[in-house]
Amino acid sequence: MPQLLRASDNRNRPLVAPGDGGPLALTYFNLLRLRAGESHTLDVPQCELLCVVLTGQAEIAAGGMSFERVGRRASIWDGSADSVYCGTCPRVTVRALRDGTEVAVAGGVCDRPFAPFRIAPEEVEAVEVGSHDTHARRRICHILGQNANGRAGNLLVSELYGEEGCWSGYPPHKHDTDRLPEETDHEELYHYRYRPETGFGAQFCYGADGGGAEPGVAMTRHGDTFLIDRGYHPTVRAPGHEGYIFTVLVGRRHRGLVQSFEPAHAHLMAKIPGIQAMRDKFR
Repeated sequence: MPQLLRASDNRNRPLVAPGDGGPLALTYFNLLRLRAGESHTLDVPQCELLCVVLTGQAEIAAGGMSFERVGRRASIWDGSADSVYCGTCPRVTVRALRDGTEVAVAGGVCDRPFAPFRIAPEEVEAVEVGSHDTHARRRICHILGQNANGRAGNLLVSELYGEEGCWSGYPPHKHDTDRLPEETDHEELYHYRYRPETGFGAQFCYGADGGGAEPGVAMTRHGDTFLIDRGYHPTVRAPGHEGYIFTVLVGRRHRGLVQSFEPAHAHLMAKIPGIQAMRDKFR
């Protein structure tokens, strides 16, 4: 069932990993926090990995390749991310070049070989969804999306920037059943940040009958992580707080994501701008 992980110092150890007994069987997620000159080596067999420099700058080595000076942002709010898709290399080394370097490592189980490549900020594809009037304004920056078709497995990674008081993941949708062309089965992980950091929001998760997918609704704070294996899962930010969600999706059988929208709210798809563009970017 879905699970909320409260913010903590993970000491560069994975928060989520395949086989750890949690609700996500295919997903890997780690946060590396390093000072200048410090390095950390990841050993994650049978997974494809993506290293996203959230803040600071790093050198990233994977598959016999070295990617220099990865990272251009002083904070997650300063433009698109600089990242390295590390492929299915079991060992990846990240060395910080600046103090305060933070790297999000997203991964998914993968049984096919893929080679590393860099994803510069200019290659990140963004889509604007919603409006002020519909209280659903957000910007989704696809780091590993269509730009990696044919070069990656079933891993999709994006950053979502939600305006204060606005909803995302809305109209409510789910992706827990493979029944093409209507829906695909994708695990999902949300990692939240707020500006200011005292911000908070609410994460909903419920089944087709309005229940059956605990915890139902949870208060989310800066640094929390939510694991979604089933159910509809809209989220909202409190007024006065901008929101950021680092999003990891891993498809069980397919790379492209097809969301199934809750029938009771399907009429909102025509009312909220950008919904179809959002759907197209995930496929």
